[in-house]
Amino acid sequence: MHGVTLQWPNSGGGRRLGRVTATVLVLFGSTGDLARRMVLPAFFTLAQRGLLPKEWRLVGNGRGDHPDSEFREAVRSALAADDDAPDPEDLHRDDVADRVLFAGGGFSADDPGALPDVLARIRAELGDDVRLVHYLALPPTVFEPMTAALAAHGLTEGARVVYEKPYGTSPETFEQLDEAVHTVLDEEQVFRIDHFLGKEATQDLHVLRFANQLFAGIWSAEQVAEVQIDVPETLDIDDRAEFYDATGATLDMLVTHLFQIAAEVAMEPPASLSAPDLQRARESVVAAFRPLDPAEVVLGQYDGYRDVDGVADDSRTDTFVAARLWIDTDRWRGVPFLLRTGKRMARSAQQVTFVLRDVEGPLDGSPPPRGNRVRVSLAGAGGLELGLVVKRPGATVGPPELTTGTAHLDLARLPAGDPLPPYATLLREVLAGDRALFTSRDGLRAAWRAAATLLAHRPAVRPYAPGTWGPDAAADLPAGDWTPVD
Repeated sequence: MHGVTLQWPNSGGGRRLGRVTATVLVLFGSTGDLARRMVLPAFFTLAQRGLLPKEWRLVGNGRGDHPDSEFREAVRSALAADDDAPDPEDLHRDDVADRVLFAGGGFSADDPGALPDVLARIRAELGDDVRLVHYLALPPTVFEPMTAALAAHGLTEGARVVYEKPYGTSPETFEQLDEAVHTVLDEEQVFRIDHFLGKEATQDLHVLRFANQLFAGIWSAEQVAEVQIDVPETLDIDDRAEFYDATGATLDMLVTHLFQIAAEVAMEPPASLSAPDLQRARESVVAAFRPLDPAEVVLGQYDGYRDVDGVADDSRTDTFVAARLWIDTDRWRGVPFLLRTGKRMARSAQQVTFVLRDVEGPLDGSPPPRGNRVRVSLAGAGGLELGLVVKRPGATVGPPELTTGTAHLDLARLPAGDPLPPYATLLREVLAGDRALFTSRDGLRAAWRAAATLLAHRPAVRPYAPGTWGPDAAADLPAGDWTPVD
């Protein structure tokens, strides 16, 4: 997208913002990896598409005492490194650069650094009717003291606060953080980001199911033998060693992304797609997750992980997890949900596969096993794949010879499509105050309850070779083979 000029002065259009007050995004951890790779490109994508309020400011916060110009250069570098981000050269324009500020000196309950002074200058320019949005692009260990610091310096009233995952690292730490947050914030002010909920294709799951009778009719245990949710990655842990070794695949992916996708798939039809109805539907089905049985979970660590700088020589951190999840609702009782994710795997994908039951009738027993499936790709704009049992072309004697065929629909090829990246979608919803794509406290509490037994009784971490599908034991979890990851 580089080369597209940002229409900054006329921004403020777009869905649902309407007459929004001037907005100040305070980005804590503004020079860190998360801000550089995700938040800054998302924010300026919204600007490029005219989806910010007409009056806005971006305030980076960090420990160093840097001038505004240095932070603007850091923003330019972040945009230049992202091929899908707007043209970083637009930040040289005065009408853009003047909106990007830096508040150094750190931020804590004892010392707010330069942030109050910077916000005072902004209010003097824009007026007191300013909406503060605090984005904590920080390690989860500092969420609690940062929340207390916001309250200590009078920065929570009317504000919205965005928290990255994981929101806690255990049921106990979740409850501790939740109590601390709700001591100073109402639930409506809290936005817990799970970027898988912001994906176009995740949202397409609702449309696929609720707008198409072909799929609405199969969405239950009566027709589905197994649901497989796969998010394998070929990537290693890059420069996230310190964070990842303290977290691992179970906390980084299973209790967050994969549980949320399972909830999107398994929920009962909500009364509407409004935020309250969607959140109630998610909460209800997550509450029906049966606690994971450690005997039905396989943990793995790729060979060479302990050689990464920042990883302990005796680390038992899991870089792979595969789990069999049971959901005790009338719709899904008895159907295994198979969840799999890991680093350094054979291929990267983000997909949900519905393995359909064999059809009873005159061809009973003769179709290729597990050849009938529906797969939804969650990557990019998404895609749909139908695996069908068909007659092998040619003359036959006796019963037809059967084979499988596949039909594909690439949603990126639909006309007039202009999808936003997941982080941009979610940041847009924060600015609009719409919580439909965000996890609730009750839903997260139920998710931690489902993971509690596994976290207390972790199975042994098994080695696996990079470029494979993880430990061999993971293949024993499904009723048959994992369906191929394409």
